[in-house]
Amino acid sequence: MTIKIALDAMGGDHAPVAPIEGAILASSNHPEIEFILVGQVDVIEAELARIGADKNRFRIHPASQVVGMSEKPSVALRTKKDSSMRVGANMVKSGEVGAFVSSGNTGALMATARYVLKTLPGVDRPAIAAITPSIKGQTLMLDVGANVDCTADHLCQFALMGKVYATAVLGLKTPRIGLLNIGEEEIKGNEIVKEAGERLKKSGDAGFLGNVEASDIFTGGVDVVVCDGFVGNVSLKTMEGMARMLTQFLREAFSESIWTKIGYLAAKPAMKSFRSRVDPRKYNGAILLGLNGIVVKSHGSADAYAFSQAIRVAVGLAANRVNEKIQQEASALAVNESLNR
Repeated sequence: MTIKIALDAMGGDHAPVAPIEGAILASSNHPEIEFILVGQVDVIEAELARIGADKNRFRIHPASQVVGMSEKPSVALRTKKDSSMRVGANMVKSGEVGAFVSSGNTGALMATARYVLKTLPGVDRPAIAAITPSIKGQTLMLDVGANVDCTADHLCQFALMGKVYATAVLGLKTPRIGLLNIGEEEIKGNEIVKEAGERLKKSGDAGFLGNVEASDIFTGGVDVVVCDGFVGNVSLKTMEGMARMLTQFLREAFSESIWTKIGYLAAKPAMKSFRSRVDPRKYNGAILLGLNGIVVKSHGSADAYAFSQAIRVAVGLAANRVNEKIQQEASALAVNESLNR
């Protein structure tokens, strides 16, 4: 089955190089994908010619405007109606493509996608979900930046969406879901988190573990971590900084003397494995869950490899019909809550 994916060729620090080369990398693993590069035609064609890419592998969809990385979302939404970001979202809405991937301005992308696509029935707010590495594999976190202030309703909806993703894409039969808190005890946390915890417990979901702490994100004891966007974003950025710090410390340690350099040669295979496991590019591709269409946010500084990983995430969402399953679960939850009132 052919999956059509639109790529924002103008968004991000390394556009249009990263989106185009990322698509070339992704196509080697996913020959079923048809890529549509969205943006300024002359810029895209010049880059394709520069790298010697086969133009027949891509289709170009024109968009005359570009949303700047520091541009206010409200300004972009109001004045950039023919931006690559807006055009890509419209292509998802019309059904011309199955997903849209962008490394552009996060706030503008969320505002544009929400305005154009709206949310799924039963979902009040979309959440940004991201995969992080853990000792036993990976953990899905949401929200990691879309909603700074959340209600208990929002957190419960995030849990539902995370469960659907973990089941459909990660292949987990009963995902273990935890509510991020300052302690595991039910009495911990603010009133919103306490209320969300009580409601998730009453839902009877066999996978709900209750409260989890930030350290649990890495231990492999939980598959889905639910939190508001403020806490999630701070946690995610802390992880990224920690990974870079550890890598730098190791680099410095192995460069201290001739003996440590010799030691590095012996440890080189292990170091390569370590870098691969903590490489943030490998986990690139934040998902805007809850929208009535598939949109994936690639990191603004993503290179070709990182962008190809974001494409992989989009393929998983489209191939596994995640949005349809979220809508079904949300409808079933609404019915159950109505019967229990």
